[in-house]
Amino acid sequence: MKTKSLALTGVLLALGYVLHAIMPPFFLGMRPDMMLTMLFLTIIMFPSLSNVIVAALATGVITAITTTFPGGQIANLVDKPITALVFLGLFLLVSRFKLNALTAAILTFAGTIVSGSIFLGTALLVAGLPGTFLSIFLAVVLPTAAVNCVVMFVLYPVAHSIRKRSIPPQSKEAQV
Repeated sequence: MKTKSLALTGVLLALGYVLHAIMPPFFLGMRPDMMLTMLFLTIIMFPSLSNVIVAALATGVITAITTTFPGGQIANLVDKPITALVFLGLFLLVSRFKLNALTAAILTFAGTIVSGSIFLGTALLVAGLPGTFLSIFLAVVLPTAAVNCVVMFVLYPVAHSIRKRSIPPQSKEAQV
């Protein structure tokens, strides 16, 4: 893992933490997970397995510390690494064709659905849910997926431009 990619990963996750902390609750005191967008952007920018694992673990710990969801600590620690690996797999499949802001947004929508499903399933097993799985999924996960999708659509071109300028073309990381 290169120092530059580690530093940019840290900046993106810090930005995700701020977005996560200021986001108001949607339903039954639950708020959307804006850290996911930054995790996914990190994976898109630096798709090495080592970077994905570090970013996923850091995201899991940060969201576990800041969650207000009952049983959310364990659910976040389970959800983020699995989601990150699934997202990496989807990204590697899609990046062979063409990656643009729309593709990144669609991947983010799918990744958020995966994350929300794993999170709710884990929380259900650990502590139970304050409502039904379906009601929470419809009221929190789907709107979060939509918001994350829009945020990624806006941020991807900016991040892609920054990445092109910060990583020399001959670098291995720049070739993905």
